[in-house]
Amino acid sequence: MSTTEIAELRRAIGQLRQCVGALRSRYGDASAVKRLANDVERLDIDATDLDTTPHAVPAQAKAAERVPVPDTPYDPALWHGADDEGVGGYKRDQR
Repeated sequence: MSTTEIAELRRAIGQLRQCVGALRSRYGDASAVKRLANDVERLDIDATDLDTTPHAVPAQAKAAERVPVPDTPYDPALWHGADDEGVGGYKRDQR
């Protein structure tokens, strides 16, 4: 991450911390407020880890591997004994 991105992230976390503080003053130690405060602390810890990780490089998207699919028909023996789900099956009378 660039220093600009880190600074923006820190600013957003600071704003969240202020909002959670305001919620705490209004609702006290409600469980939802405690969870939000915990989430803000976790964000702060993760931002610090990201900032101090040497050579932090964004993950590169893996190039999609193309698998060729032939246009030739499948061997009919492959489907021997299989039911056609859309029609309800042609073996439904055999039990």
